[in-house]
Amino acid sequence: MTLTATRFDWVRQLVHRESAIVLAPGKEYLVEARLLPVARKMGLTDVDQLVDQVRTRPRPDDTRQIVEALTTNETSWFRDGDPFTALTSTVLPALQSARGPAERLQIWSAACSSGQEPYTIAMLLEDAMPHAATRVSITATDLSREMVERTRAGRFTQLEVNRGLPAPMLVRHFQRAGSEWEVSPTLRRMVGARECNLAAPLPRMGPFDVVYLRNVLIYFDLPTKQAILRRVRELMRPDGWLFLGAAETTLGVDDSWSRVVVGRTSVYRPLKGA
Repeated sequence: MTLTATRFDWVRQLVHRESAIVLAPGKEYLVEARLLPVARKMGLTDVDQLVDQVRTRPRPDDTRQIVEALTTNETSWFRDGDPFTALTSTVLPALQSARGPAERLQIWSAACSSGQEPYTIAMLLEDAMPHAATRVSITATDLSREMVERTRAGRFTQLEVNRGLPAPMLVRHFQRAGSEWEVSPTLRRMVGARECNLAAPLPRMGPFDVVYLRNVLIYFDLPTKQAILRRVRELMRPDGWLFLGAAETTLGVDDSWSRVVVGRTSVYRPLKGA
């Protein structure tokens, strides 16, 4: 059954209101495919019944399930590679030079999905600096409660570890947990996960030395991108470093950042006085 235009428009407005994610016309098939499992979980036959029920008898948990089902949770280990090379080759040495030996580095992995990005960062820093577990704090956030819980659990299937995780790192930083792989206690101590809606006022966090906000801004309209970048900048140290996705930039969006080329990627830094 094809989702009617009226029901699709209601879903589109709901998702935009709750998360600022833009669902353009033509995404009806995606909406129906993502929401059908939600409908069946609730004992309903199809997405039309789901939309009609939530419209007439809205409950916060039902609304949350719809919004979370329509967020994108694509991720992998060392995704795109270059931003992680830049972290260890340039960003980390610069921060170690600028910070005192007792200062704790704070890193934010925003929209972390199921946790591959923050644990990738944790592995790199554990290998690159002594006593990283006591010198680095990584905050992993996501809109989805399910993704936050998965990040906290730190457990991954064989299929998931096969997506970009080098075998030596798997052996060094993971242990078997039945048919899955579980991150080491050291990595778990470095990573804390919490829910966070980037399109809403942000919780009190940081101040962060490094922020990974990758492959997120592409889902928002221009005013929302501007608001998110402003909120992120307010949570960063004045000499902090911001990583965006390869298809994302602050240029033409927010002039309060300077772009720095590091190897084969770009990193953004807050302009002084902005």
